[in-house]
Parts: sequence; structure tokens; C-alpha cells
Amino acid sequence: MTSAAPDNSRNRADALPKSWDPSVVEAETYERWVAAGYFQADTASGKPPYSIVLPPPNVTGTLHMGHALDHTLMDTLARRKRMQGYEVLWLPGMDHAGIATQTVVEKQLAVDGKTKEDFGRELFIDKVWDWKRESGGAIQWQMRALGDGVDWSRDRFTMDEGLSRAVQTIFKRLYDAGLIYRAERLVNWSPELRTAISDIEVKHEEVAGELISLRYGSLNDDEPHVIVATTRVETMLGDTAVAVHPEDPRYQTLIGTTLEHPITGRQIPIVADDYVDPEFGSGAVKITPAHDPNDFEIGLRHNLPMPTIMDERGRIANTGTEFDGMDRFEARVKVRERLAAEGRVVAEKRPYLHSVGHSERTGEPIEPRLSMQWWVKVESLAKAAGDAVRNGDTVIHPASQEPRWFEWVDNMHDWTISRQLWWGHRIPIWYGPEGEVICVGPDETAPEGWVQDPDVLDTWFSSGLWPFSTMGWPDATPELEKFYPTSVLVTGYDILFFWVARMMMFGMFVSEDPAIVAGKTSGAVQVPFKDVFLHGLIRDQFGKKMSKSRGNGIDPLDWIKAYGADALRFTLARGAQPGGDLSVGEPHALASRSFVTKLFNATKFALMNGAEPGALPGRAALTDADRWILDRLDQVLAEVDSAFDAYEFGKACEALYHFAWDELCDWYLELAKVQFAESEERAAATRTVLGNVLDSVLRLLHPVIPFVTEELWQALTGGESVVISAWPQVSGIAADTVAAQRVSDAQRLITEIRRFRSDQGLADKQKVSAKLIGLEQADLTALEPSVANLARLTAPGAEFAATASLEVRLSGATVTVELDTSGAVDLDAERRRLEKDLAAAEKELAGTEAKLGNEAFLAKAPEPVVAKIKNRRDVAAAEVERIGARLAELAVK
Repeated sequence: MTSAAPDNSRNRADALPKSWDPSVVEAETYERWVAAGYFQADTASGKPPYSIVLPPPNVTGTLHMGHALDHTLMDTLARRKRMQGYEVLWLPGMDHAGIATQTVVEKQLAVDGKTKEDFGRELFIDKVWDWKRESGGAIQWQMRALGDGVDWSRDRFTMDEGLSRAVQTIFKRLYDAGLIYRAERLVNWSPELRTAISDIEVKHEEVAGELISLRYGSLNDDEPHVIVATTRVETMLGDTAVAVHPEDPRYQTLIGTTLEHPITGRQIPIVADDYVDPEFGSGAVKITPAHDPNDFEIGLRHNLPMPTIMDERGRIANTGTEFDGMDRFEARVKVRERLAAEGRVVAEKRPYLHSVGHSERTGEPIEPRLSMQWWVKVESLAKAAGDAVRNGDTVIHPASQEPRWFEWVDNMHDWTISRQLWWGHRIPIWYGPEGEVICVGPDETAPEGWVQDPDVLDTWFSSGLWPFSTMGWPDATPELEKFYPTSVLVTGYDILFFWVARMMMFGMFVSEDPAIVAGKTSGAVQVPFKDVFLHGLIRDQFGKKMSKSRGNGIDPLDWIKAYGADALRFTLARGAQPGGDLSVGEPHALASRSFVTKLFNATKFALMNGAEPGALPGRAALTDADRWILDRLDQVLAEVDSAFDAYEFGKACEALYHFAWDELCDWYLELAKVQFAESEERAAATRTVLGNVLDSVLRLLHPVIPFVTEELWQALTGGESVVISAWPQVSGIAADTVAAQRVSDAQRLITEIRRFRSDQGLADKQKVSAKLIGLEQADLTALEPSVANLARLTAPGAEFAATASLEVRLSGATVTVELDTSGAVDLDAERRRLEKDLAAAEKELAGTEAKLGNEAFLAKAPEPVVAKIKNRRDVAAAEVERIGARLAELAVK
């Protein structure tokens, strides 16, 4: 008897499109979510809070793969917590990106032959705001394309009025506490931008330069002299000493004496310092305190003069030599030529590979330069940030990143926070006519006639306040009371020091502020976030770092257009593990798209057959297959919950992928087809089991692949939205291990029969007559119809004569399968097919063995690539052996 699906099943299946086309669905679905207010947080809610602040992307930026990974993981966490009954705030915003934004606008002005000085500070700032309103924020619509479930009503910008107030407030508090000061120190200087830049904006690259060995002192070997080497010969114009190791016997008589500078004529001392390595080069080092960080420290120790020999544009200045006014690179050539003419260049090495810091924004080599700047005294702030992790108030995931955290915060140097820009938070310091200095808070005004400091603050200063400034600090707000401290910070391990450390320092500094502690447990430490999840970097499918120069970068929007946002998100989440880098490429995206399509097709098939969630019948009324899939759902749910709670996104996705594809689609749906054809009672129970399992699977997958799960879940359940559905719960029913074993045995039996059929040359869908002997002993009698259906077997007729057989050892007994393949196989055609397959396998084997035998390839190829080729070789070798054996069998027929 065949049981018909309920009448309404066709209608529910017809609610779905014929096939899944994300480009038709995703944008409309997202805007419906936003309009419904699903992502808007309610501060008055009685639900437990869960909050994340989005690491603010630069207003000049576009969505790159790093953003896509960050956003996918945060959205996954937020969506799951919302379904678990939390009041979720995922707060978006953007960073004003001082240097990057000012550079963009200045380049636009340059097209018309203008500079910012042509407009003056105020008009130029107006132009930057105009640009921000018109062109900035392109990343917002990209976030929508990705499916970010952020609370757009609370969107913030680091230069908006509220955040400006927060910046002025904390600056004054730090200043009044003696933690902000002004001093002349060495900084990373960008001559092109004419400002100090932070360490994170400096990228070190290997470049081909020159190493010049110079002779200081007498040109006569019998008179005092030293030889020093340098890669920047022009800086010798600022040399104020030569340093040697105090125990180097070569220089004992020279320590404490002076030598005449070859160009300026100054007398410079020979100083003894433990920093010098006597085994390196000549054991003597030229000291330029104003243009080298190590030399600066030596200069402090020996109280050396520190003349700055370059102006803000990188031109030689104030040396009193013919080189004044020359660009630093021109001077490098001219100084070397003069020294060579005087006989002072004793050796040259060109090209000489060495690491040089370059500005991330302009690409130019940065110049270490002594400069008057504003600084944050970090010792006490860094200690508090370190103690918060040591005490467990903030937990870093994975724990393996903790040593890097402590190494950084325990050895942090004072932070230069001033930038010589116009776009940014102006430093709230004012100078009086008699040199007076005051710090002006947000509710204060400077005396008339006083002048404000021209510099602006480092962008990291304002973004360091992000977790609490975005919620209204320094005012006591419902957001701070409900959602602060935030629950988790998700970011890459590469900015652990630069951004995370600053947020921790500022967060600990204001932790006892009344606005922060309002409504909180008395005495509780108010860290800015309770968990820090650090993911790795995205690399290409060969394990190489993505970069423009390599041409291996991937635009996530291209993948969204080609494969859909769900496929992009699943690819990224599936590869994400705490602290580990992940490799992605087209094959991964294609696999994810196939998974989404498989899920869509399986759900549509289930709907066409009447699947619908509802109250399950008693366990006794269920088949082994029913009990097995329900028990597996419980086990997978527990595994997924454990993985998500530990930020093991990849582990959770792998569990869901294999359960949905391998167990639900490839096995239970096929077993269900047999059960649909049995009694109405059996078919009805199967529809309910399938409906319930799909309901749970769609909800479990929703945080990672939200669009397709929304479409399918609504069709399956008729519910308003999976976004606001409840997260599935483990049933609490003990697993039926006997049913699980029987299903496992049936799967093994079917798999072995399928393999044997293939070896015999039978077409996949071709049915053959067969006998199954030993099913009763194996306790598989109830599953015999399923075995026969899935293995394409028919009952033996009166004329049955076995022409092939196999034995399959199961858990409780051995089942013998006898097949009548007579007339089912075209032997000549099968030989031709096998010979073609053998040639392909032999070609694959030869190709992989050639690669693995190439020492040059093995030396350069990443380990994952080598492992993949080894696996291909082993598979090919096994195929050659299998096909050869089958051909040998056919040769005697």
C-alpha cells in the first residue's frame, strides 16, 4: 500500500521556488528582517543580555575577506543567542580613519591642483564631512548583503557628537591623573603625510639597499680611527657618538676619547655600551639618536645631543652642510659620493637585503624621527589589562594566545597619541599667551585668546573607547546598564596588541565610573568584554597569505554574487577555529553552494511528501531508522552547542554538514521513501519525524546560513521567521543503541552491495535479482525492504541462478548476498569502460608521483598541499589495483 502525502503538502512545497537562487531572495529577506525589528535591542527587556560591538571598519573601506570572516562569526553568535532567549545587541559603526580619510580627500583636491592649505583647516574639515556623507559608508550595504543582523538604530561613528564627548572626557581624566604628557621622543614619521604614525601602520618589507662601511677619525692606519657600517649613510650627518662594547679589547684605548666628524667637523665621543655586539661587523656602531630607536636609547643613557637633521618632509635640514634642502634619498647618494672622494668609504655592498619599515598608507619608507608629541603613560593601564586576563575577568580564546598578550602588556612602551593631521579628534589642550597649558573637558571652554593644540588624536585612541562610548558613556544610559560589559569581542589575532590592548586599558581605567557601574553588582570588575575570541588570518587555497601583490585576494562580494551569501558564510565559518589561519578558494565555495542546494532540495522533497513538524508518536511506534535519526539529532545538537560555546565554529559546522548531508539526506531520506510506501500510520509517523528533524536542522544552521534556512523554515513550519524561533533543545530521551546498531549494519550492508555492484559493472539504477541470506541472524529483517530498495535488488524469481556473491560481516552475523547478473552486464562495454578508467588512474598516479619526486616542489609547497597530493597518489594507486583486478576477472569470462 502506498500512502499519499497530505493535500496541503503540495501547497507548502509550491511556496518554494523551483530551485534556490540567492540573488532573487537575499536582499528582500534581509530588508524584511530589518523592517520587522528583529535585530533591534530592547533595553527594557527582562531577557538576559548578550552584546557584541562590531570592530569599526574604516569609513574609507570596503568589505574584504577579513571583514567577511569577522562579521560571519559575530552574526552567528548573535543569531544563536537571540534564538536561545537572550536580548541581543550587536552594535554597528565605523571608524573615521584619520590618515586614510584625509589622504583620500587630499588626493581628490590634488586632481584640481589644490591642497588642504588652500582651503584652511575648517573648510577642509567640511569637505571631509561632505565626502563622508556622499561616499563613505559603502561598507554598510555590503554588510547587508552579507546578512549582518546588527541594530542599525544604534549605528555609531567615531567622530559623532557622543563619541567626541567621550574622547574629550577620558583625555581630561587621563591628563588630570598624570597619565598623558607631552615629550620629545622618537616616532615613526611619514614624510609624505607629515605626521607620526602608529606601529600598526608600519609594514616591514625586505628591500635591496646598500651597506656602506665608513671610516671615522684619521685616514692614517697608525692614528685613532674606527670603521662603522650603515644602510642609511645620510643619517651620519646627525651622528653624535660612536659606540663600542665596554669589553672589546680593540677599542679600550679609544673609549672616552673623541673623533672629528668627517663632514660637520664636530668632535664626537667614543662611548662604551653593552648594547653593541662586538662579534658583529667591526664592533663599532655610529649613533644617530634622533633617527634610530636603538640609538635614541643609547643617547639617553649617555646624555648625547640629539639633533634632528630632517624636516617634516624628509629633507635634510639644519646641518650647516651643502646637503641641506636635499631629499633624504638624494642626500644618501651625495653624502656617499663625498665620503668616497675623501677616501672614507672602505667597503660597499650593493644590493644589500634588509628590513625597512614602510607606511601602510603611502608605501614610502618611514623615517624614525625625534619629535614633540603627546603620549599616554601606559605602565599602570597595561598592568590592569594584564591582571584582568590573569584573574579570569576576561578570557582569551584560545588560551594559547595568552602568552602573547602578557608579553605585550607586560612590556608595553608609552603610546604616542598625537597625529599631525586635520581630520580627527582635536587634542583638547590649549596654550595661553604666557605659555600656560590647560586641558579643556567637554563641558568647559578655554579662556579667550588661548590657542588649541593643532594636532589630532591617533585613531586608536577613539576606537579604544568603542565598547562603552558607543553605549553613551560618559553618561549613565540604559544601554550601559543593560549591555555593558559586552559579552565577547571577535577579531583577528593580528590586532590583539594594537586595538584589543587599548580597549582593555581604557575599559579598566573607567571601570569604576558611576555610569559604568550603575545597576551592576557592587565590587564586580567591569572589563569591556568578558570573552575575547581570536581567529586566524584568511589564506588562499594553497595556504598563501592573500595580498594585492600576489593577485590571490578574493572579493567577498564576488562570491556573494556567484554563490550566495550563505555559501560564503558557510565557507568561512567552516574553516574558522580559535587562533588558526584558514585557507579558502573556489573549491570551498562550490562545496558550500552544493551544501545549500542539497539542503534546499531535500527540504522541498520532504515537503512534497508531507513532512511537517508536530508531536511525535511514542518510541514504540517508530522504526529503527526513526529512532536512529532522532537520537543522532540529539547527539549532534549537544556537539554543536559545545562547539559554539567554545567558539569552535569549524567544528560546529562540520558536525552539521555531515549530519545534514550524510545522515539526513543520504540515508534517512532514502529510508523514509520506503516507509512512505508502507501503511498510513507508518507514513504519518515518518512525515512527523522528518519534519521535526528538518525543523531542528534548519534552526541549528540558521546562524551560519540565515537566508536559505529562513525560506525553508517558513515553508516547513508556517512560522513567522526562523530569526525569532527557539534554539533546539536536546530531547532528554535515552538513545536507542540497539536501533543505532541495526541501522549501522544496514548501512554497511547497502554500501558493500553498492560497491560490489559497481565492481561487477552494473549501472547505478539497474535492478538485479538477489537473495539475502542471514538477515534474521543479523537482526535486520525489519530493514530488508530498505536494504533491497537502496541496493537496487529485486526478489529472486523461479529461474534465479546466482552468478556472483559476496559476504558482508556485520556486528552480529555475516550476511551472504547472491546476485543474478546474467544479461545485466555488457562485458565488452564494461571492459572498454574499465580500460578507460585504468588509463586515467595510471595518469593520475604518474602525475602525483612526479610531483612528489620533485625536490624543488617539495621545498616550496605548503604542507597541506603536499598532503593533498599524497592522498591523491594513494587513491590513484588503489584504483589502479582495483580496476586491474576487475579486468583480470573479466578476461576469463
